[in-house]
Amino acid sequence: MTAQVRTWQGELREAASDLTPGVTLALLFLIFVFLVGAFAPWIAPYGEGQILTNESFEPPSAIMWLGSDYLGRDVLSRLIYGVRITLFLALVITFLSFFAGVGLGFLAAAFGGRVDMWMSRINDAMLSFPALMLALIVINSLGSSFVVLVFTIAFIDLTRVFRVARALAVNIMVMDYVEAAIVRGEGKGWIVWHEVLPNALTPLAAEFGIRFTYAILFISALSFLGLGVQPPQSDLGVMVKENMQAILYGEYTTLYPAFGIAFIAISMNVFVDWLLQRSSAKLPDEI
Repeated sequence: MTAQVRTWQGELREAASDLTPGVTLALLFLIFVFLVGAFAPWIAPYGEGQILTNESFEPPSAIMWLGSDYLGRDVLSRLIYGVRITLFLALVITFLSFFAGVGLGFLAAAFGGRVDMWMSRINDAMLSFPALMLALIVINSLGSSFVVLVFTIAFIDLTRVFRVARALAVNIMVMDYVEAAIVRGEGKGWIVWHEVLPNALTPLAAEFGIRFTYAILFISALSFLGLGVQPPQSDLGVMVKENMQAILYGEYTTLYPAFGIAFIAISMNVFVDWLLQRSSAKLPDEI
């Protein structure tokens, strides 16, 4: 246990030394955003739906730092709560899609043969449907509750995760150490857990970041179309839709959530790119 702790400490120090200023800035921004989302009820100056003025799109002031929205609510408070809901939904969706997609992908690679063929063909058939159109059909039919929204996007997303996880597992299953484990008589479950998963963690971690960004963009797109988070609750997509008319009055209310979506996506992509480059640079030494 002590040796493992020292190994993890060494890896953390090595990773910290490899951080560039851009990656550090992106990581700090992501940490800041997650902290804001986690402590939104204590950080937000006002309630999520509290109306403070009868005037729409009031300019920033000492009372409302980012001004008011079309109903006279505090934009900053709505933005903080919107970040909270967006991040929460994206995390739940990404965890669900990864739990199912990685499990099914590893299962297909481990058994191979007809199991792999049928699972891959079904997954290819699901991938052939336009994701947004499929989500619109399901949500229009079942309603736009949080449960329907989460499971619909997670189901759509797991097809992408399945493809990546299966490709990784297929490449790992032909390695010498896996063949040695098979010769020793190890079962498929043991091989997947002790050989395939540890060697696929880094690319899967990078894919997790990509899927998380995709979930945020998908949720925001559905909310902008009126089929995502429903008022009076808000996420970043809802805020963009609600305050589009502010541009006509020379106010930037609708740009704040739009920039929030963009900065979160860019920061996550920068961190994922760094993670992939770091793992690729370590491959020659590991081999």
